[in-house]
Formats: sequence, structure tokens, C-alpha cells
Amino acid sequence: MNTKAIATGNERAILDDMLDRNRAALINTVRGLSEIDARRRLVTSLTTPISLVKHAAAAERIWFQRFWAGLDESECDGYSKRDEGTFSVADDETLADVIAEYERASQRSREIASGFALDDIKDNPREGTVSMRWTLVAMIQEFARHAGHGDILREQIDQCPTQAPTP
Repeated sequence: MNTKAIATGNERAILDDMLDRNRAALINTVRGLSEIDARRRLVTSLTTPISLVKHAAAAERIWFQRFWAGLDESECDGYSKRDEGTFSVADDETLADVIAEYERASQRSREIASGFALDDIKDNPREGTVSMRWTLVAMIQEFARHAGHGDILREQIDQCPTQAPTP
């Protein structure tokens, strides 16, 4: 990914770049965490740093593999139901495993999305008729929100009294 944001020019390039930046921002919130800290629950929901990344991988599959590519759940490369299971991380999954899963799902999403024009539309049972443009913007919003959640969790973890504060 470019370090400088694409801010002018082709709309598709701008949307793809912004989505990739938010994907990277989410991953950056968990980089360097221990396995224990990655699973630390600091809020009442199922949200943990590692579960945010797991959820994002599922969101990629739900929107790009299931919805746009029309794959059956059994054909997807991981969990793809629209429920709380998207936050579930198996005990034997490491943070590196979950990051790799998200990166694979993101790459597959890029490949699927590239086969559609921004104005291509499909009917979604929950959202109504949506375009690829809408989907990309919705994913930008989703991952920006979760990167923000990750930032807050990371700040809480890094400032935990049992650990030395990060300089």
C-alpha cells in the first residue's frame, strides 16, 4: 500500500485506497499485543482486540464472497454468517492466525470487487438495492469504526496498571 493517500483522480482508486488504509489501521491496533492482551475483554460485549479483526474478516466474506460473488456459506474461506459468531475466536487461534485470515479475506474481497463496476447493483435482503460503490463505502465506514474501537482498547491495554506505560 502507498504511504501517501490517494486523494485525487479516479474514484475507484480513492475508494480502494481508503478501504485498504482502514484495513491496515485495524490490523495496526493489534500488532505487538501478547496473546493474552489480544483476548482481553475490557467492555461488556464480545469485543476484544483479536475479535475485532476476526469480525472484520467475516464482514469481508459476508459482503464480498457471499453477497457479491454469490457463494454459499460452505464455499467461503471462513465464518460468514451475519451474527455474533463473527466475533468468536477459537482458543487455538493465535493473533497471527487471525491477522492472516483477515488479510486473506481482504485479498479475496479485492479480487471479487475488481470484477464489478462501482455502479453495478444487487438486491440485498437487509439493505435493499445496493451498488458496489455503496458496499465499498460501507466497508470503509465499518473498518474505520472498528479501528477506532481497536485504538481505544489498545490505549486501555497499554495503560493498564499492571504494565509499564508505553512511552
